[in-house]
Amino acid sequence: MAREACDKALVITVNGRRRAYKGPPFKRLLDVLREDFGLTGAKEGCGEGECGACTVLLDHAPVASCLVPASQAEGRRVDTVESLARSKALSPLQKSFMEEAASQCGICTPGILLTAWSWVKSGGSADPQAIREYLSGNLCRCTGYQSIVDAVVKTVRRSKKESLIRRQVSPHDYLPPRGGGK
Repeated sequence: MAREACDKALVITVNGRRRAYKGPPFKRLLDVLREDFGLTGAKEGCGEGECGACTVLLDHAPVASCLVPASQAEGRRVDTVESLARSKALSPLQKSFMEEAASQCGICTPGILLTAWSWVKSGGSADPQAIREYLSGNLCRCTGYQSIVDAVVKTVRRSKKESLIRRQVSPHDYLPPRGGGK
């Protein structure tokens, strides 16, 4: 029975593209992404789900890919840090990380970016304490976190400002109806 599972390809949508993986179903998602799909953004940190370096988004939620067997990702959406930049243009969060010098050695950066991106995309607030709590599963030994939090705050504020601009209505929407509104 276990042999049959290995012969069947698992289909996973990775960064918006359907991918097939044919191999052991309990191989770690981290290893499938890195070794089989060539997506090396997620990093091996502790291998125990404690550091967050291997964080990816599974159906939009941050998970430690070192703890997820490939079979659990079948039929689901996986987003890696490679999905953030579009057409070689950095995402707003990546731009904020650069502006705030929120990245040092880079081992934790992909996991922190994805966790922070899920915060921003889900409508998370610009409250620094709430951001710290949301990012608490991602460890960084280099930055001291303040620049990371500052980058996320900046991105949330920019995102909310751009959202307001996109939702602006026509000036005609504010004019009273002709005839004094009666």
